[in-house]
Amino acid sequence: MTRLIRSLSTPPAPRGFSYREVGATRTRPLPAGYHHLRHETLIGHGQDVFQAAGAAVTTWAMHRGSGARVRADGVRAEPGAAVGIALGAGPFEFAAPCEVVWTVYDEDRVGFAYGTLAGHPESGEEAFVAERRTDGSVWFTVTAFSRPARWYTRAAGPVVPVLQRAYARHLGRTLRKIAAG
Repeated sequence: MTRLIRSLSTPPAPRGFSYREVGATRTRPLPAGYHHLRHETLIGHGQDVFQAAGAAVTTWAMHRGSGARVRADGVRAEPGAAVGIALGAGPFEFAAPCEVVWTVYDEDRVGFAYGTLAGHPESGEEAFVAERRTDGSVWFTVTAFSRPARWYTRAAGPVVPVLQRAYARHLGRTLRKIAAG
């Protein structure tokens, strides 16, 4: 009976996502019970850098440039688009099925977030945003919340957040190179 009450009081994850707090990277604070990640990288300065960075983020060029293999429903991030990210090779390849949750295409902010679907090694959401600030500097921010969803990410314990932070730094360096031309 307790299990039934708990399942009735906790709503299911929306539309096949593997977590309930869909969209939480857009509306802070990030939800409790997850590892939180926020990493910023200075990309450069000026409108040209901002446009190049925004395009690279939203057309998957940044992910591809980082060495990830990407399969997406479209050439550009749009809400509802399915995205598959794969890292590694052979028996050490990790596939990560996701769906784009939200996008932003503003004058000074361009980016998106995707949420994890069943089969992803983690459960949660990750946002990638290029932003031009008032001083003309262009920054790339990764904001994420996640927790292990598979036996191997649970077994890896504290190593996973370290790898996630390293990948966020790698994405920032990749985006800086792309935006510099």
